[in-house]
Amino acid sequence: MAQTTALEFQRKFGEFQHQAQREPLEITRHGRRELVLMSADHYDWLKAAAQRTHRTADALSVVIDAVERAEMDPAHSDLDELLK
Repeated sequence: MAQTTALEFQRKFGEFQHQAQREPLEITRHGRRELVLMSADHYDWLKAAAQRTHRTADALSVVIDAVERAEMDPAHSDLDELLK
């Protein structure tokens, strides 16, 4: 993701406005990420994608059954300790 400081953003607003039409632009202040500027189309796509996500509680019973029956590869058994 492209990045600029808030001060540089103020100086070259028009340039960064055009850049944000192509890709999101991260704007930092004092070295920390503060804002992300993006096109309205990109924002609309993100909103639509967020609405397409589903809660686990709303999963179909066939999906819940499959997850309950799933087994982890023995090569990753050390991860079981994290669940305790």
